[in-house]
Amino acid sequence: MGALPVFRWRLAPDGYATRRQLRAQGLRPGGQDVAAELQRPRRRRGPLVAYLYRVDLAKPVRPMTPARRRALAKANRARRICPACRRDAGYVIPASLGMCTPCAFPEPSQALRSA
Repeated sequence: MGALPVFRWRLAPDGYATRRQLRAQGLRPGGQDVAAELQRPRRRRGPLVAYLYRVDLAKPVRPMTPARRRALAKANRARRICPACRRDAGYVIPASLGMCTPCAFPEPSQALRSA
């Protein structure tokens, strides 16, 4: 990717956009290659890089179909089920714990506290 045009941060010409900017316009890259990159210099590390795509080659975002909506809901619901107790935690289970908070950090029993 050494042949890409490089622009400084906030100085990209019109007609280029990042993925997020395309999405905000209801567009997607649509299989096109990266057209350019933005670089934001930093003091002690390498520059921050953002890839740019051509807006004129972007395609509209695919519409959400009922089947895709159901699949997404099913996947999100599965992320909320604790593998230890099999209950819906009411939130997405953190990957760092791998289970809901009550299962990861069980409280000591009342019998041990009163003794």
